[in-house]
Amino acid sequence: MTSILAEKKGCAIMVVATLGLACGPQNVENGGLNGTVHADGSSTVFPITEAVAEEFQGEHPGVRVTVGISGTGGGFKKFTVGETDINAASRTIKPSEIALATGKGIDFIELPVAFDGISVLVNTKNDFVHTMTVAELNKIWQPESTVKKWSDVRREWPSKPINLYGPGTDSGTFDYFTKAINGEERASRADFTASEDDNVLVQGIAGDENAMGYIGYAYYAENKSILKVVPIETETGPISPSVATINNGTYRPLSRPVFIYVTTKAADRPEVDVFVKYYIENAASLVTEVGYVPLPEEVYQLASERFENRTPGSIFLGKKTAGVDLVDILGSP
Repeated sequence: MTSILAEKKGCAIMVVATLGLACGPQNVENGGLNGTVHADGSSTVFPITEAVAEEFQGEHPGVRVTVGISGTGGGFKKFTVGETDINAASRTIKPSEIALATGKGIDFIELPVAFDGISVLVNTKNDFVHTMTVAELNKIWQPESTVKKWSDVRREWPSKPINLYGPGTDSGTFDYFTKAINGEERASRADFTASEDDNVLVQGIAGDENAMGYIGYAYYAENKSILKVVPIETETGPISPSVATINNGTYRPLSRPVFIYVTTKAADRPEVDVFVKYYIENAASLVTEVGYVPLPEEVYQLASERFENRTPGSIFLGKKTAGVDLVDILGSP
C-alpha cells in the first residue's frame, strides 16, 4: 500500500476520484454491489478510513466511497444534519451534537476502531527538552498562558522563543488534548499556529527549531526521522507514545480510542452495511499499516455485534475514554 499520510488532502481527492471512476455499468450488469458511501470527519482517523476505502474498492468496485477531512467537529456538523453516512471522530460525540442529531431525527451507531496516543513533539535540533510533565504542558497551553520562551517553562532551558503548533478548533484532537491537559475541552491559549491538516503541523514543527506541538501518533510514527517526541513524566517515570504504551494505557493521559459513527438510516443501505462490516473486520491489520494501534480482538467482535444489532447511541456519554477497558464498556448492558 502506498504511503497514506504523505499527502492527506491529495489522497482524499484521489479516493473520491478513483472510486468514482470504478463505478461503471459493468458492475450493474454483473449484479455487484453499487452505490455511494459518504464519510467525513477526523483528520486523525482519516488514514484508517482511507486505507479501508482503498481495500474495499478492490473487492467492490461498484461502490464509490468519498472520504473527507473536515475535522471531528466539522464532520459532526454535517453528520448531525444528515449530509454524511459516517463520521470519523478522535473523540466521543458531545451531548450538544446528539441533540442536533435528535432534532433531525438521526440515530447513530458508535463504533471504536483503534487506539491513538497524542504525541507531544519538538524540532529535532532541540537538544534540551528530554521530558515534560503534565503540569508543564498545562503551563504552556492553558488559556492566557504567559509562557513566551522556553526558560519560562524551566529556568535551565534557554531564553529562546517557543513557537506552538496544534490542531484547529474543529479537531477532536484539540478537544481531547485541552480536556486532558487543561481540564476543560477547548480551553486553550489562542496564539498558536493551528491547522486541521496534520501534515501542515508536521512540516511546521520539522522546519522550526523553536517549535513545539501535538498531533496523532500515526503522523509522528510516519515522520520519526524529522520530528522529536517528548516523553511525558508519570508516577512510574517518563513514557513515550508507542504501540505498546498506547495499548496498555501506560502512556497517560494522552492515550485514547478513536471512532466511527454511522447513521442507522445509512446502515440499512447495502453499500454502507457492507462497507462498515468490512471496516470492522479489517481494521486490526489496516490500523497497523497506517501507524495506529489495533484494539483487542474481543473489542472488534463486540463492535461488530453492536453494528449488526443496530444498537444506537453513545455508551461513552459522560465517561472518560482515557485508560478505559473497552471490553467492559462495550459488553455492559
